[in-house]
Order: sequence, then C-alpha cells, then structure tokens
Amino acid sequence: MSKAKADIELDDDDFIEEDDAPDTDNAASTKSSLTKRRLIDNYLEERRLQKQLSDFDFDF
Repeated sequence: MSKAKADIELDDDDFIEEDDAPDTDNAASTKSSLTKRRLIDNYLEERRLQKQLSDFDFDF
C-alpha cells in the first residue's frame, strides 16, 4: 500500500491557480450591467411617454 502512494505523480496542469481560474465574476458583472441598462431604458421610456401625455391638451 505504501508503494501505491509513492507511484502517484501529480502534474501542475491538474490544478488551476487563482490567476488561471475562469472569471465567473465577469458573467455576474455583465448581467448586472444589462439589468441596470434595462432599468435606465425603462425609465427613459416612461419619461418620454409622460411628456407625450403632457403635450396633449385635454380635460376630463
């Protein structure tokens, strides 16, 4: 059994260092940016529609 442990060789390629790890934070950042962009677009669209409504001269 001790001989089996001695025969195991580990390559450096089998391990991912922190610098080589895939950037999962980038995906979260992209999603966050898209969400913020959609919120801004929705806000601007609402302002545009409110302005169009205020341009109409009507009484209820």
